[in-house]
Amino acid sequence: MPIRTTLSLLILLYMFAAPAQTEDRTPNIVFIMADDLGYHELGSFGQEKIRTPNLDRLADQGIKLTRHYAGSAVCAPTRSILMTGLHSGHATIRGNKPTPGGNWDPESPEGQWPIPDNDYTIAELLKEKGFATAAFGKWGLGGPGSTGHPSNQGFDHFYGYLCQRVAHNYYPTHLWRNHDVDVLDGNDYFSSHQRIEEPLESEEEYDERYRGECYAPTEINDELVSWLTTHIETKPDTPFFLYYPTIIPHVALQAPKEVVDSYPDEWDEKHYLGNRGYLPNATPRATYAAMVTYMDECVGRVLDLLDEQGLADNTVVIFTSDNGSTYVSGVDRDFFQLLGDLRGHKGQLYEGGIRMPTIVRWPGNIQPGTTSGDASYHPDWFPTIAEIVGAETPANLDGMSLVEDLTKPGHVLKRGFMYWEFPEGPGSQALIFGNQMRWKLIRPRLKKEPDHHELYDLLNDPNETQNVADQHPELVKQALETMRSQHTNSDLFPLEALDRP
Repeated sequence: MPIRTTLSLLILLYMFAAPAQTEDRTPNIVFIMADDLGYHELGSFGQEKIRTPNLDRLADQGIKLTRHYAGSAVCAPTRSILMTGLHSGHATIRGNKPTPGGNWDPESPEGQWPIPDNDYTIAELLKEKGFATAAFGKWGLGGPGSTGHPSNQGFDHFYGYLCQRVAHNYYPTHLWRNHDVDVLDGNDYFSSHQRIEEPLESEEEYDERYRGECYAPTEINDELVSWLTTHIETKPDTPFFLYYPTIIPHVALQAPKEVVDSYPDEWDEKHYLGNRGYLPNATPRATYAAMVTYMDECVGRVLDLLDEQGLADNTVVIFTSDNGSTYVSGVDRDFFQLLGDLRGHKGQLYEGGIRMPTIVRWPGNIQPGTTSGDASYHPDWFPTIAEIVGAETPANLDGMSLVEDLTKPGHVLKRGFMYWEFPEGPGSQALIFGNQMRWKLIRPRLKKEPDHHELYDLLNDPNETQNVADQHPELVKQALETMRSQHTNSDLFPLEALDRP
């Protein structure tokens, strides 16, 4: 064989072999979940006032899921559902119930009701698969020493808030590093639930009352970057699972002054006097926008680090939110159009409460700048991640893998239904079902009106304005039968209208 031909063959063999080596590497997983971020709060999802350049860049580099839903309408159950792959009719944690002995008293035990030892989490699966696992942000699934502590649920390292109550203040007296308290110097305790009768005289006076020295989102992001940098340097061949449940933009109305000042002064003619956890503030609109922009900056630091270390091409980045924008209080939802025209908000199973802005980037596998309108939800991430890393998916999961939907443009996701129940507040239940997940049956007030139900055609009425239950009794009957089959009784989170003897 001529030397030139031999060299050509060798070059071709190398060209085909090299990508195969890259493809055989197990990808890293970065899962970022915002807190109370509504469907229209990112520029890539229609936001026109709040700047989110890093997440918009992520959307340009990956795929937007325009019909992706949270596992629940509030914080703790969504986290449980995400971690376990079980929907809210099967998950252990279905509401924001505090840990035993816990309440809103700052002296009471920290944490929400813990997930038990026998709940199997995605972190445990990945750890068994050889991943380094770390979580940074708001945990909400068990306090210090409980079965639900991150270290008991598959995480090698944790830094942030164990307790959702404490996370209502971005200047807490402490955070947790694994099992140890990390005291934040310069942060004195003050209640995050305050209301004043008259505006204060100056922004400086608000700062004196409602700020400290150490801003928790910065502390958490710094620890994340430090951990990831050290991991890359010391264990470059070990894949990592980085779970980043940010605390922004939930409650507080606290943001770095330089980011607040970057938004127009004329936005805020009225001071906000405080209510429902959103602290009094002289510039509530600018501060809320600054919170979201700062979250985007924190995400940008993570993305930049992946780029700098040459890891972006072998890392799956997933971004979503835990539930919709919060109640009407310190957040001016209408001014920002945080939910667009979607009905409802946090705590409700209408679209505004559970439809999430969601982005996935996986270079070489997901076509950049694409969109999927297939319906999916948080229970799907466990089987999706398991398939991505080549792990066996547990048989009891309620979600389904989204890998084909993410990687094959035009692929149609075929599923039977998606189910929710929420035992707190008025009690509610919802089911999305039918061809293309067209129909949604919702029972919004189970405790007082268990026989009331509403049916919406989501493909033609995504804002849920026309209840067509009377026109489609057969669909209502079908949905109710499915809903009955998906509820299991829970002693922790009883719902009388659904529980069976």
